[in-house]
Amino acid sequence: MGRLFTSIYDVAMTPFEKAGFQKVRKNLLSPVKGNVLEIGFGTGANFPFYRDAAYVEAIEPNAEMIEQAAAKIKKASVPIQTYQAKAEQLPFPDQSFDAITGTLVFCTIPDPIKALEEIKRVSKPDATFHFFEHVKVDQQTAAKAQELLTPAWKAVCDGCHLDRPTIQLFEEAGFKVEKVKRYGGGMFVVFEGKI
Repeated sequence: MGRLFTSIYDVAMTPFEKAGFQKVRKNLLSPVKGNVLEIGFGTGANFPFYRDAAYVEAIEPNAEMIEQAAAKIKKASVPIQTYQAKAEQLPFPDQSFDAITGTLVFCTIPDPIKALEEIKRVSKPDATFHFFEHVKVDQQTAAKAQELLTPAWKAVCDGCHLDRPTIQLFEEAGFKVEKVKRYGGGMFVVFEGKI
């Protein structure tokens, strides 16, 4: 990801955050308890919304994003430790976490299947997951548009796949999706469950 994209990311996301993303993040993350792993924390947009977690360990592969998150870490209500790492190679022992979280991240992970395997590995028995993602829509015309736009979008937006069927990938990996809430005509979705 280029420094320009990283530097404008928060500014570009501000209209979406004000239009509802902040509320979604708060509702998703405030109740999460225990030892939490956040996948792909970006510039730390989720950090202000953790309330009941014992602590949060958060990974992000992009060093420039990590730099931008520093101020949000200082303002967080719970202890947060960050790591420069990829979801496909988590630097944690087996069965370390009670909950796994992520927002708007699975679209950019190069090997989501490997990432899901790693998430399973580091999760305790009966761990929960809590994600907010954009996904491939069900409506055929819109889904086709997502497919057509994805190659150019990936080049501009850090490998982001507009057409990734993320919930399907979780289910195929054996995750038990128990709750789904859709927004924006089904393009954005909150989904939670057990690992």
